[in-house]
Amino acid sequence: MSDSEIIEETIQFVKETLGDAEGGHDWFHIRRVFKNTLLIAKDEDVNYLVVGLGALLHDIADSKFHNGDETIGPLVARDFMKSIGVERAVIDHVVKIIENISFKGGNETQKFKSLELDVVQDADRLDAIGAIGIARCFNYGGFKNRLLYDPDIAPNMNMTKEEYKKSNAPTINHFYEKLLLLKDRMNTEAGRKIAEKRHEYMTGFLEQFYAEWDGIK
Repeated sequence: MSDSEIIEETIQFVKETLGDAEGGHDWFHIRRVFKNTLLIAKDEDVNYLVVGLGALLHDIADSKFHNGDETIGPLVARDFMKSIGVERAVIDHVVKIIENISFKGGNETQKFKSLELDVVQDADRLDAIGAIGIARCFNYGGFKNRLLYDPDIAPNMNMTKEEYKKSNAPTINHFYEKLLLLKDRMNTEAGRKIAEKRHEYMTGFLEQFYAEWDGIK
């Protein structure tokens, strides 16, 4: 099977698997991350099959929707890639990307590094900021029945991985606990340039949000 055929098989698998997924982690999220990955990869010396599969399979079983279990996604991805004959070195690399791509509260040390991971991680982080990032943030907050905002609940900037995973804080807090931090954590030059614009859009949104919250505008 050629690389392009592997990618097409994977696209169909992901579409079917995530058919009923929460709106911020569905096929359209994967599609955007895949496109951003290919855009960023143009300027980097990477294995295109690895980054393509990493982008397509990175959220195949997000731990947020599996009681925090981080082992399911890598297992599902590995089994699928084996079933279509992907070579072992590629499978191992893609699984390591899936295991290490997540933000995890920002205080976790990444246990694996590769240029391919850098590219896919930047593409995934770009989908968490800007207009789409704002929409996804509030969509997930609604999915978890969280408050929009509570001035008396301050963002927690020093959460452990477990605290981050279990947090039920208001949705606005997530901007400070994750989204606004991503601009300075991009790995690639292309990722950084796109992130700058999306970060600026989010700060403008927050200014308007607080103005409306207080009845000024």
